[in-house]
Amino acid sequence: MCIREAFSITRARGPSRRQAGLSLVELIMFIVIVGVGLAGILTVLNLTAQKSTDPQLRKQMLAVAESLVEEVETKPFTFCDPDDANATTATSAANCTGGAGGANDESRLPLGPEAGETRPTYDNVSDYNGQTIAPLSDISGNTIAGLAGYSATIVVVQQQVEASIPLADSLQITVTVSAPGGDSLALTGYRLRYAPNAVP
Repeated sequence: MCIREAFSITRARGPSRRQAGLSLVELIMFIVIVGVGLAGILTVLNLTAQKSTDPQLRKQMLAVAESLVEEVETKPFTFCDPDDANATTATSAANCTGGAGGANDESRLPLGPEAGETRPTYDNVSDYNGQTIAPLSDISGNTIAGLAGYSATIVVVQQQVEASIPLADSLQITVTVSAPGGDSLALTGYRLRYAPNAVP
């Protein structure tokens, strides 16, 4: 027997042969594992991309809410409607035309505007109660470009903030702004009747 034949016999009968490449099962398992991992990563990236505009929406809603709370808080909070002849001299709601509980009493419940008043002509804090602004508009009633789909609701209620302040002399103002897509933000402010005879 020559050395060449002995080598080929040993090689053929050896305990293992070296394999080259991957089997089909290994390849399929690799594809499945990589696919599941890639799907998870893409899902996270998709959610991140969708939510990346949320801070901008919240900033916009906050800016709208702040401006509306400021608009309401800067209005007079008098005993009588500012159009009442006794508004600058009244010492209580009883001095208003019609007396306490009358049409010109700004503490009369439910709070809200007097007949014929709309947002551009509101002249007292309590007039804003129940106001819904959709589409959003400025204090003059002009629609604000770029805020289509946004809306705001204003609720003004009597809320005692301190025991020494009468309930009727303290108002809580809550502005809720809703953005397209269903997100909403609420901002609350307070207004006290510190100048009951100051009219515009």
